[in-house]
Amino acid sequence: MKDYHINIFYSKEDGGYIADVPDLKHCSAFGATPKEALQEVIKAKEAWLKAAKAHKKPIPPPRYRPVIYQVAEG
Repeated sequence: MKDYHINIFYSKEDGGYIADVPDLKHCSAFGATPKEALQEVIKAKEAWLKAAKAHKKPIPPPRYRPVIYQVAEG
């Protein structure tokens, strides 16, 4: 099974890096470095999935793929 795509970008406004999981609504994290943001969003993703399962909420399959990957395979 494929895993969820993670975006990481620098936020000048926040003074650090934001990581998010596009397929999981409101699943994001902050870090002072890209590596820290990634580590934090992995924790957030695990918590998101655990909470969804505990509350019997639907869990979307991984679907988001940046255009660059879609073009490369097309």
